[in-house]
Amino acid sequence: NGLRTFSLALDWFPTTGEFGKFNAYGDFEDHKKAATLLEGHFTYSQENKESQPNNDQFENVQLRLSDGSIIFTPDLFASGITINDAVYKMTSTAIGVKYRGFALEGEYYWRWLSNFTGNGTDSLGFNLLTGNGFQLMASYMIVQQKLQAYATLSQVFGDYGNPWDARIGFNFFPWKTQAFRWNAEYIQIYRSPVGALSLPYPVGGTGGIFNMDFMINF
Repeated sequence: NGLRTFSLALDWFPTTGEFGKFNAYGDFEDHKKAATLLEGHFTYSQENKESQPNNDQFENVQLRLSDGSIIFTPDLFASGITINDAVYKMTSTAIGVKYRGFALEGEYYWRWLSNFTGNGTDSLGFNLLTGNGFQLMASYMIVQQKLQAYATLSQVFGDYGNPWDARIGFNFFPWKTQAFRWNAEYIQIYRSPVGALSLPYPVGGTGGIFNMDFMINF
């Protein structure tokens, strides 16, 4: 019942003063002058076991290790040790450019988990868990405001593994608006560190996935 989470963001648009509607991925607007973006983010949050239920609700986000394990799981690190509270910190930096239907965007981030309390945490043998990673996305509007092709790559470098994923796909905008989008893609994952009902892959999964959906933004 207090202020336990805050986030900061700094965005700079050096060339055109904008980066498309909602700063969305891809050059839907077909910029005639290169639009560029530089940005940084920082988040701090005090988390506890009770605020991170062990279920698969649609919008539930868990604090996980790079192998997908939830840090509040009893006996995860050793018998008799259960983390009840932790501090989450993450910072990231991103860069992007959009020009005549082409777009290239990338982000690198660093995460720290610390200030562990709970049963047996004095015996953990560490007081900090770190991880970092990146994501890259390249796209091109094959048909302006209608059909987009894209490819992405991301990887996490953590204390408990280095999972990655790559994908290629298409977005089709039937009414030339980003509010409605039909998507089809192929995803290749390796030891996925996340998973939920809203995602087409399970925690720890390795393999190939074909995914198709229709999205409405409102």
